[in-house]
Amino acid sequence: MDFVSKYQGVVGRVFGNDNSSSNDDSYVERLLDRISNGTLADDRRNAMTELQSIVAESHAAQLAFGAMGFPVLLSVLKEERDDIELIRGAIETLVSAVSPTQHPKLSKNDVQPALMNSDLLSREVENISLLLSLLQSEEDFYIRYYTLQLLTALLTNSPTRLQEAILTIPRGITRLVDMLMDREVIRNEALLLLTYLTREAEEIQKILVFEGAFEKIYSIINEEGGSEGGVVVQDCLELLNNLLRNNTSNQVLLRETIGFDPLVSILKLRGTTYKLTQQKTINLLSVLDTITLLVNADLQTDPGRDSNGFTNRTVLVQKKVLDHLLMLGVESQWAPVALRCMALRCIANLVINHAKNRDALASKLLGEEPQAEPALNSILRIILRASSTQEFIAADYVLQNFCEKNPDGQTMLVSSLHSQSSSTIRSPFEEDVNASFGSMLLHRLTSSESDGDLEVCCRAASVLSHLLKDNIQCKETVLQVELEAPARSLGGAEPLMHRMVKYLALVPSKKSEDGKASTSESVYSHPIILKLLIIWLFDCPRAVQCFLDSHPHLTYLLELMSDQTATVCVRGLAAVLLGECIAYNKTIDNGKNAFSVVDAISQKIGLTSYFSKFNEMQNSLLFTSAKPSLTRKPLSRSNAASMSEIENVEEDDSTDPNSDDYSMLAMVFDSQFVDFVKRLDAKIREQIVEIYSHPKTQVAVVPAELEQKSGEIDEEYIQRLKRFVEKQCLEIQDLLSRNTTLAEDLARIGGSELSQLERKVSAGSERVQVETLRRDLHETSQRFEALKAEKSRIEAEASMQRSAASKMESDLKSLSGAYNSLEEVNFQLEREIKALKSGGSVPTSADVEAIKAEAREEAQRESEAELNDLLVCLGQEQSKVEKLSTRLLELGVDAATLLDGIGEEMGLDDGDDDDEEEEED
Repeated sequence: MDFVSKYQGVVGRVFGNDNSSSNDDSYVERLLDRISNGTLADDRRNAMTELQSIVAESHAAQLAFGAMGFPVLLSVLKEERDDIELIRGAIETLVSAVSPTQHPKLSKNDVQPALMNSDLLSREVENISLLLSLLQSEEDFYIRYYTLQLLTALLTNSPTRLQEAILTIPRGITRLVDMLMDREVIRNEALLLLTYLTREAEEIQKILVFEGAFEKIYSIINEEGGSEGGVVVQDCLELLNNLLRNNTSNQVLLRETIGFDPLVSILKLRGTTYKLTQQKTINLLSVLDTITLLVNADLQTDPGRDSNGFTNRTVLVQKKVLDHLLMLGVESQWAPVALRCMALRCIANLVINHAKNRDALASKLLGEEPQAEPALNSILRIILRASSTQEFIAADYVLQNFCEKNPDGQTMLVSSLHSQSSSTIRSPFEEDVNASFGSMLLHRLTSSESDGDLEVCCRAASVLSHLLKDNIQCKETVLQVELEAPARSLGGAEPLMHRMVKYLALVPSKKSEDGKASTSESVYSHPIILKLLIIWLFDCPRAVQCFLDSHPHLTYLLELMSDQTATVCVRGLAAVLLGECIAYNKTIDNGKNAFSVVDAISQKIGLTSYFSKFNEMQNSLLFTSAKPSLTRKPLSRSNAASMSEIENVEEDDSTDPNSDDYSMLAMVFDSQFVDFVKRLDAKIREQIVEIYSHPKTQVAVVPAELEQKSGEIDEEYIQRLKRFVEKQCLEIQDLLSRNTTLAEDLARIGGSELSQLERKVSAGSERVQVETLRRDLHETSQRFEALKAEKSRIEAEASMQRSAASKMESDLKSLSGAYNSLEEVNFQLEREIKALKSGGSVPTSADVEAIKAEAREEAQRESEAELNDLLVCLGQEQSKVEKLSTRLLELGVDAATLLDGIGEEMGLDDGDDDDEEEEED
């Protein structure tokens, strides 16, 4: 009863109990009563059938069932295992309770009973455990089938809760994996369930792989016919992708156990058919999605630690996957656009940051002899000819990744660029079947003016930007490419860079009344050509010099920045290009050096307006929303339901009606280029501040004061020149200080603060006074710091002197004490002498004899005491001798013979002693 009240309490708080008197509620209640309290089995089964029918059709019945039905049906599942038909009906009824009904009057804001019922049923882990037990214990086909459907519905509505519940159930995932080896219908439902279960659940993904999911997936794919199979193959590949997505351990396990051979074999096109069915296209897209996950394994999570992705790319190319991808993306022009684009993207991801794979792509030949041509040439043809914008972007991405950090590859392709005559330029492009990469590229870079097709020129410019990126040698090589003028009357040959600037000026930049560009080309043509020039001039002084050799180029950039009809990004890129003419300008020619460019900016548009172009561009939507190249969502059933959706799977999700234009702009302003422009912005601002901080190296006008006046002697002339130079130096320092301050302020602030700065600059006298006071304050601060340093030095010296004085004082005290001690001793001795003298005459001989006698007596007493001690010792030794003599006699030894020599020695010693005593006397 507590179990029932718990469910009713939860649902009552959500839905309210005011509808309990309705017909549907009462009908559901009566059916539940018949199921729980009925005595006849047939009656209970009929009631269950009626309950399932009304719950599947009625929105109100679903609400009512959620309030009171779950405890009854769960009790049936626990206690009525023998009644197969009743359990089957209960499972089917639960499926209907958690599946949405088609209610015409139901709005999105109304309560969704299916979601609430799913939440109630999945809240208790015991309920999920009960459902999983039905999969293993029940042999009835329909019970297992409807149980899998019920779990799938719960996963759809409450994925996180059900994933957590299944993880806590012992062998819960194992039971689901075992269903993959069941009958076909059960297997397909279990496959769909596992597909939902493994989305964004890393722990479940690892357990599935441990249970042998890879082997089972490939087994099902082979049974279904590989890419020729139906939707089951699509579900298998989606499950495979879920297991591999952002899971390095699973990718390593797949590579080292089963390998990539089964995956590559799915890509192989069988037969000579030139038409792909919808389902086969979906299956091939899913396989390409798997390859994308493998080759991009670590690029998105940690670009610096790409060991797993690098290994995957190496193994895939060793398995000849590049051949199949080139067949799908380049040679199979009859394939759907989405499939070709996806294959090209996979080729690009295979060669990025991988030298061996780049070399493999460069060595590939497509087609049959004698029409075979290098794969890179074929990809370039796609870039220049493709009617689909998305196909152009994908093919361009291949060359971009091929040239990234590949100076040898860039040099190889640029070396095929050669100057062409006007007749060659005007030759039909279709005749260049065996043309080199460079000749095809140069053909389209130079023929657009006569053909009137600037779009193809922009595509070729995008390719050229990849060839020149971060490669000074290639930049200088292309600078030497010269083109003949279309007509002799227009002059001689011109550099390729000048022709690109000419095309930039030919692109229309006007907008229509509604604010949109007048043509589709103008939206992205300006950015692509400007990007090429920015990459070309970056860190290449010779390119900057070539650009400034034509004075109209500088004038055009200034006008383009001031053109209010141009987009914010176009004006910003023009400002960046102009900034490169300052930052990387090494020429000393007057009119072309960095000082001249800065002067032109100041005079034509002003530094305030110039820096504002940077700020406006960086605040634009394209800059703030920049993403890595060609990011896309995973392919699933939901976005691959029809062929039309497949065709649009490559499209951007933007609501902009000109989605192709937006895709082109997103290609130009990818995250890599945006970061590059931001770093370049800081460099340009720093260089402009540096220019304003130093004077020009040349003096244009010589003042008249430097001339020596008539009658002026040399000394007066020298003194006047000295005063003049001192005055000029002061003025120059003041101007440099003010210029530096202004440049720093302009480089630091933007937006509304710029106009405030202009008002401040207009008050010239106040500014000079402020700068003078600032300079005086700075000098005073320097003098103050110098005085502080001098004070510290003097204090340190005084401290050292005090320490030395203290040491000397202590030494002096020690010497004084010693001297005083000597004085006292001397004084005492003198006092004794005086006392002796004052006590009488000098002592007589009698007194001296008395003193000697007294001393002799004292010495004699001491000698007698010592003699007595010696006699005691001799007595002790004599007793020992007597005892030893007695013992020797007992032993038969003559003791006198042994003591003969000893007696003589003792006598000598005694004589010596007597002599000593006589001497003392």
